[in-house]
Amino acid sequence: MSEQDDRSQFEAVYRRTYEQILGYAARRCSSPEDAVDVVAETYVIAWQRIPELPDGEAGKLWLYGVARRVLANHHRREKRQLTRHTELTAEIEHLYTAPCHHSEQHGVDEAMDMLADSDRELLAPALWEGLDPGEIATVLSCSRNAARIRLHRARKRFAKALQKVRPSAPGFATRPLVEKEIS
Repeated sequence: MSEQDDRSQFEAVYRRTYEQILGYAARRCSSPEDAVDVVAETYVIAWQRIPELPDGEAGKLWLYGVARRVLANHHRREKRQLTRHTELTAEIEHLYTAPCHHSEQHGVDEAMDMLADSDRELLAPALWEGLDPGEIATVLSCSRNAARIRLHRARKRFAKALQKVRPSAPGFATRPLVEKEIS
């Protein structure tokens, strides 16, 4: 067969079977995008193996078989990705989530949520990343003095917000957070 004949045969099979193969994939995929990808891969394989592609109804059945194998690979890939995503999420939570001491943590998240984004942008690196004002200044592209002043003010606003969330806790364990020595 010549390349022109191969192309004509492929185009005829494609026009005749595309909607059916797409429907087959769409009913078995979690999203329309995935179904379109499966169909595209199915027809790439059909083009690469055009000499093996039977004529007529047998060609459609052959494409269903190819699509079935492509779908199986797709589902295995999805399962591996989900498994790896779950493993990475657990690893990140284990490595980078601050330990939660309920007696100390109670209300801290709520108080942080009450603050403006600019205050959280200053406090988070100081509290969770352990950055000093000079390092925060570098991150925020401002002077060290500006970072110190803004951090001091943000800590005061945080203390007020925490007091609103935990009003019955005089002498609560935020002293290091609020009055942390500014260097």
